Amino acid sequence: MASVCTLAWVHGMVQGVGFRYSTQREAQKLGLNGYVRNMDDGSVEVLACGEAEQVEQLVDWLKAGGPRSARVDKVLTEPHQPDREWSNFGIRY
Repeated sequence: MASVCTLAWVHGMVQGVGFRYSTQREAQKLGLNGYVRNMDDGSVEVLACGEAEQVEQLVDWLKAGGPRSARVDKVLTEPHQPDREWSNFGIRY
């Protein structure tokens, strides 16, 4: 099974609604490594690394709108080769 990393940018009403915490919980449930963080433009950046199927499940969850309190307008993704290994899924500030 191949390990992959995907970088995603989630746009919409995704800050101040528990989005990072919900994403962290969902990623941990899927056994993924990486991070989630708020961006200055109001979007949220997500780096998810792990088995391709689990990474795709997280991206699908993001595209479906994430937590109920959020409103996701669009999700942009691209494959990513991180410059370091992630050993867990954390929230970056």
